[in-house]
Amino acid sequence: MGEITRQELILALIGAEKPRLAGVDLSKLALNRLDLEDANMRGATLQAANLQEAILRSTNMTGVNMTGAQAPYADFNAANLTAANLTLANLTGARLTNVSLTNANLNGANLTNANMRGARVEGVRFDNATTWPDGKKGTAGNPGDYV
Repeated sequence: MGEITRQELILALIGAEKPRLAGVDLSKLALNRLDLEDANMRGATLQAANLQEAILRSTNMTGVNMTGAQAPYADFNAANLTAANLTLANLTGARLTNVSLTNANLNGANLTNANMRGARVEGVRFDNATTWPDGKKGTAGNPGDYV
């Protein structure tokens, strides 16, 4: 699937119990405050998308590309972010409880004040620019310390 506009997305969400957005290019799209709970977004592209305060609970986001996405205070509770590219993503205050971050890339991601309780973090990649929930940078923190 190709690119989609916010208006087209909202129309597609009306009445959809489990939105199908797998492989859709949602780059630079304003998805702030949208309810995408239980959506299938496997392999979607969300580069530089605005996901501020979006509801993404129980969403399949396996392999999504969220490079540079803005997702402060987004609710990812129980989402599957396995192998997701979260490079330079702003996840300040995000709810990442019970999330699978297995093999996710957090290089340069900002997780300040994010809640990672119960998250699965095996194989997570991060660098010295990654900011952890308590404000520590890079190897001064460890993903396992926040679950």
